[in-house]
Amino acid sequence: MKVSAQILFHSEDTPFTLKKSEKIVNVLLKFIEEEANYCGSINYVFCSDDYLLKLNQEYLSHDYYTDILSFQMDDEPIQGDIFISIDRVTENARNLNVPFEDELYRVISHGVLHFLGYKDKTQEEIQIMRKKEDELIERIKKNQFKI
Repeated sequence: MKVSAQILFHSEDTPFTLKKSEKIVNVLLKFIEEEANYCGSINYVFCSDDYLLKLNQEYLSHDYYTDILSFQMDDEPIQGDIFISIDRVTENARNLNVPFEDELYRVISHGVLHFLGYKDKTQEEIQIMRKKEDELIERIKKNQFKI
């Protein structure tokens, strides 16, 4: 049974609402297709540091804040839930001296790249991941693709 492609955005314990969501969805779906994969259902959940910390502790036994947690349910089609801490994205943007929107696009891209099999444990993997993130950020900002 083929699952129809959908990327949805939700908020949990934060009033955050994503702007330009249709543009982001278009770019991500096209990118997933280019990577020779197809999308099932991906849920992005925007939340607070505390919410994400509880998930990190409960499911990964990690006791620290993070900007993103990805829980992949399947890889053909790619499906899963991606949780993003708006608190961490805000702080990262401030610390890196980049616009909030750019940092948010980076984290959104990072999650889907993990679902596509990209890793970030070694320096070489990190370089590849950053290059792909930068590519996706530019596509989102320029709205290069329409589906």
